[in-house]
Amino acid sequence: MSPRKTVGEPGWDRATVIGSLFATAAYGVWGFAPLYFRWIDDFGAMQIVAHRVLWSALLLLPLVLVIGGWARLRAVLASPSSLGWLALSGVLIGCNWLFFIYSVVSGRVLEASLGYFINPLVSLVMGMLFLGERLRPLQWLAVAVATVGVGNEIVRYGDVPWLGLALALSFAFYGLIRKRLGVDAFTGLTVETWLLLPLALLWLGWQSAMGQGMFPAGFADHGKLFLAGPITMLPLLCFAAAANRLSLGSLGFFQYLAPSIQFALAVWVFAEPFATAQWWTFGLIWLALLLFSVAALYEQRRKRLTWVSAT
Repeated sequence: MSPRKTVGEPGWDRATVIGSLFATAAYGVWGFAPLYFRWIDDFGAMQIVAHRVLWSALLLLPLVLVIGGWARLRAVLASPSSLGWLALSGVLIGCNWLFFIYSVVSGRVLEASLGYFINPLVSLVMGMLFLGERLRPLQWLAVAVATVGVGNEIVRYGDVPWLGLALALSFAFYGLIRKRLGVDAFTGLTVETWLLLPLALLWLGWQSAMGQGMFPAGFADHGKLFLAGPITMLPLLCFAAAANRLSLGSLGFFQYLAPSIQFALAVWVFAEPFATAQWWTFGLIWLALLLFSVAALYEQRRKRLTWVSAT
């Protein structure tokens, strides 16, 4: 008879399975999000982002209160330092949303998927530069291979994939600030959206003064734009539920699901141009992610052996 499992021991239990389902749901929604944004692309990227901020702010505040987050929210509001950092992270996530939605409405989902593929590697480098984390040889190799992949895109087409790099950098810096700040996801995003709300309302008001209106074309458009709130909030709920049940290492493997879905949508649904030479770019990025994953698996195995020897 095997010994009873104790808290902290790695393995596949019920919580892990449920966490994996939540993670799949979260990254699945993020992966298929281009379908929604392509559906409402007539409104334009700025208009969509403004409504995403508006409806997310209005939906997140009562949700935080319902799940018992008032004390955490009050603590953040009482800290000028936390508010300042969340204002900065709010600008970063707002820019990230704008870059992503622009990639959809301009037919550049392929480049967006490239950005989210390289994001883990950018975060790895930022951890080294700003958090004093040390990279293992396999991780250095992964970063080098990814750099060659991006370089292939630049050399062959003479054009920097600025949109993909902007997505990767904005989200990596956002993650860095949130990691250092230590505020939970719901409280942080609630404060961020409310800090961004005046800017969103100013944009919508200016659009209204120009004759565009906050809701350009009737009741049906109300529903279309309102969905930007749930599409922002629901995957966050699933992600938080997954994070409570999975290790960070296990959760990290699911992050490749979203850009993989976006890649498939770009090539086979949106029929974006995809030259043969671009297989080299994505192939090198995927090789880098494979090396990154092997390094992560090795680290998980090392920690597991350390845990077993300690018990």
